[in-house]
Amino acid sequence: MAGHSKFKNIMHRKGAQDKKRSNLFSKLSREITVAAKMGTPDPDMNPRLRLAVNTAKAQSMPKDNIQRAIDKATAGDDENYEEVRYEGYGPGGSAIIVETLTDNRNRTATAVRTAFSKHGGNLGTEGSVQHGFERLGLIEYPADAGDEDTVLEAAMEAGAEDIESSEDGHTIWTAADDLHQVASDLEKSLGEASNVKLAWKPNITVDMDEKGAGTLLKLIDVLDDDDDVQTVWGNYEISDEVMDKLDA
Repeated sequence: MAGHSKFKNIMHRKGAQDKKRSNLFSKLSREITVAAKMGTPDPDMNPRLRLAVNTAKAQSMPKDNIQRAIDKATAGDDENYEEVRYEGYGPGGSAIIVETLTDNRNRTATAVRTAFSKHGGNLGTEGSVQHGFERLGLIEYPADAGDEDTVLEAAMEAGAEDIESSEDGHTIWTAADDLHQVASDLEKSLGEASNVKLAWKPNITVDMDEKGAGTLLKLIDVLDDDDDVQTVWGNYEISDEVMDKLDA
């Protein structure tokens, strides 16, 4: 697996999201607005909002866009989004969790179900695959944030539970409830993280062959394109060899 952070594989290729910058900003704005509505519009007093703002900054979202999303929450607009999680199985026995923010459950459920059925999968009931994942906090730093020993020491001092380092960067895991505090402490020693969010980490991964991986990535691309879908998580593992064939 040299050359690829295992979890970046599981989260899906970030390059695909980078090509959809406006779509990504729309999703980030929605999360910021919802987070601000659920608590105070002050990121320092609202952990979820702070995470949303930090994630937006890491994706180079302009400050004006971020502030506009916060202001939208305090303006009393009629948009009300609810969090709905969908679970299902993709090609090759892969397990998929889809997190959404939607103002129309029927529309979102139909879109997600159609995406699964058209790409070799099937939508399950709530809880059907969740048992194979652990809800944790995820903090990512680029490789130039420090060498493995430096980042490991900072992460352990901040109260992190685990760290994975590779030439691609550093992935730090925390208990879900500790994410905000650990991220804040790490920011003091390592600077701003490139990614901070709650994650679904699989307990066991499944290796995908070329055919299954190709169909699976198409499924995830379709889900990513949906405005209501915030994040897609999976338990799949795609080797460098298979990825090279798919990218050829």
